[in-house]
Amino acid sequence: MNGLRPDLAVIAANIAPGSRVLDVGCGDGALMAALRDQRQVDARGMELDPMGVAECVARGLSVIQGDADADLADYPDAAFDYAVLSQTLQTTKRPDKVLGELLRIGRKAFVSFPNFAHWQVRASLLWHGRMPVTRLLPVAWYETPNIHHVTVSDFRDLVRAEGLTVEGAWFLSGDRRIGDAAASWRAEHAVFLLTRQPGA
Repeated sequence: MNGLRPDLAVIAANIAPGSRVLDVGCGDGALMAALRDQRQVDARGMELDPMGVAECVARGLSVIQGDADADLADYPDAAFDYAVLSQTLQTTKRPDKVLGELLRIGRKAFVSFPNFAHWQVRASLLWHGRMPVTRLLPVAWYETPNIHHVTVSDFRDLVRAEGLTVEGAWFLSGDRRIGDAAASWRAEHAVFLLTRQPGA
C-alpha cells in the first residue's frame, strides 16, 4: 500500500478486509489508518510512547498506551483475527512470551523485525569490531531500544520451539522483496505470518 513502510505494506496487503486487528507497538498508527481506510478493518492499537499515542488519536484511531511485555494479558482470548507486532519484537523483554500472547489474542499473528545477521551488519562487526549503525538500524548501541538482536534463523528456531506454524514469510532488502534463498544474510527485514498448531 502506498506510503507505508515496506514491512507494513506487506502486512496490510495480506490482512483480509473487514477483519479485527490489534496492532501492538503501533507507533504513529500508519498501518491502522491504512487498514481502516483501504480495507475497512476494525483496527485497534497499543503503543508505549505517549507521542505515538497522541499521533494515533489525532488520526481518529482507537489506541491505548501500554507495554507489550505486561499489558497483553488484559485482552481476552481470540479477541482479534490478527495481532500485529511490527519492528517491536526485538525491543521486548521476553519475545517468546509476547509471541504466545499474540497468538492467544489473535487467530493469526504478523511479526516483522530487522535481521541482525544481514551481510552489512556482519561486515561491520568483522571489519570495525563495533555494533553497526545503518540506514535501518540508525541508533548507537547505547541508546537503541533493541535489546534482543534477532536473526531470521533465530526466529525460525523460536517458532519451531514454540510449536507455531509459519503460514507466510516475506523478506525485504531495502524496499525490495527478495526470495527465501539465503534470506538469513540477504534480508534486512523479515515478516512472518504465524498461527498456532492445533492442540499446541
